[in-house]
Amino acid sequence: MSLFADFPEGVVETDAMLAPLTWFQLGGRADFLVRPQNDEQLSTVLHRCRESDVPVRVLGLGANILVPDDGVRGVVLRLDAPCFSSITIDRETLIAGGGADMTTIVKRCVREGLAGLEQLAGIPGTVGGGIAMNCGGKYGDISTAVSQVDAVRQNGERESLTRSDLGFSYRESKIGDRVVTRVQFALHTTDAAELRSRFRETWDYKHSTQPSFGALSVGCIFRNPNGDSAGRLIDSAGLKGYRIGSAFVSEQHANFAMADRGGNATDVRKLIDSVQNRVEDFCGIRLVPEVKLW
Repeated sequence: MSLFADFPEGVVETDAMLAPLTWFQLGGRADFLVRPQNDEQLSTVLHRCRESDVPVRVLGLGANILVPDDGVRGVVLRLDAPCFSSITIDRETLIAGGGADMTTIVKRCVREGLAGLEQLAGIPGTVGGGIAMNCGGKYGDISTAVSQVDAVRQNGERESLTRSDLGFSYRESKIGDRVVTRVQFALHTTDAAELRSRFRETWDYKHSTQPSFGALSVGCIFRNPNGDSAGRLIDSAGLKGYRIGSAFVSEQHANFAMADRGGNATDVRKLIDSVQNRVEDFCGIRLVPEVKLW
């Protein structure tokens, strides 16, 4: 593609398989999979795509994405170069690239006795994805430790945002279509044994109430409605174990959609739509997907 003809070899892959890069292991191909090696390349990709009206999506660790079987048009960005996946700690400040693995970060903080992110134990994904959806769970979310976010706008311009700029709320932020490149977290030193205990409590809760990490799923499918639990509503509607083709609702946690190995994304999407409709018929509440449906 002429847009990227001047890029170094290995940065751009055409007709790229996306399924192996997602937790569901489902879905088709992308026209272009682009792995920028630095901020300048990322800005150039975004600017050129904006000028040429080429759609852009960002794929982190694929933990919260459903890619359709017929794939996606345009460019899929993956920030897995060292520039975007590194982690540095200076006393009580942690700076992580937008493509850094949240699980790796949380475990390192616990080892070093730095509190502020242990509530995210067991939540997969990248830092950038975590900022976009204000990832979290029963014990808290990512926003409480954020002090600054560096990002690139779709026109290629770089900017820095404070926590207040991002307007964090339940499973949302105002990052919009910006691409997160780096996040600065403000942590605090605490008793290491107590921190390990809090981490273990959160980790054990996740593993005892949710399907194993090896299962084909993308975590919680729906956001919790105000004052209630999506899992409880789905269970009350009698949908645990409900199946459409190769996709089914988990028997362990009703807010998890699962897929058989060798299944397809179309079945998962039909399952999500059907669960939405049946829960709405049951109780009048229309559940909102938490998973990103490309």
